[in-house]
Amino acid sequence: MDRELILDVRSVSYRYPGAPADALEGVNLAVRAGEVHAVLGPNGSGKTTLVRVALGLARPAAGSVMILGRPAGAWSRRAIARVVGVVAQREDNLFPQRVRETVLLGRYAYLSLWGTEAAEDHAAVDRALARCDVSSLANRWIWTLSGGEYQRVRLARALAQEPKLLRFADRVLLLADGRPAGAGAPADVLTRETVERVFAWPVSIASFEGRPQMIPLRHGKDEI
Repeated sequence: MDRELILDVRSVSYRYPGAPADALEGVNLAVRAGEVHAVLGPNGSGKTTLVRVALGLARPAAGSVMILGRPAGAWSRRAIARVVGVVAQREDNLFPQRVRETVLLGRYAYLSLWGTEAAEDHAAVDRALARCDVSSLANRWIWTLSGGEYQRVRLARALAQEPKLLRFADRVLLLADGRPAGAGAPADVLTRETVERVFAWPVSIASFEGRPQMIPLRHGKDEI
């Protein structure tokens, strides 16, 4: 039985007023109930614009966006909030924290009754920082990071937890300059050649249970 189609983005293009080029061009995205999709791309590739168009916050210049069979623009803010939830790129931090302190939060489940960190906790944080290539940011205040840097810190926090389960995507849409650079199963889209071309950065692609894990590398080195 086919799963219910929740979001249907077809051949969408969008250009901000006064911009010299389209922020999105010919983008397609179909998301069905029970699926996990990942939209990936470097800064400025159109990810945020796609979310805005998909939620009906911006009207596409071409193409269509349907949510549960209705045009995205026809939904009220209250009604769409009952269907779609969005995690923003940045979280609001009530307390000033440095990067290392933020990643250390991932060790909460391992701390003693008094909340004391052990050497193994700090070692796990070091490994997570290195794997996400943010060791050099360890002493930076969170609020000074760019959006992309902060996402890598959030990933490091999850890795420091050393979970047995880390969420995977069923399908991936890879954007570059507002255009699709690849779409489909992660193993088909996230090849080393494609990822390095889109992000202009060296990566290592390792397979885990048939799914690719993308690890950013330092320039000029084969491994972290």
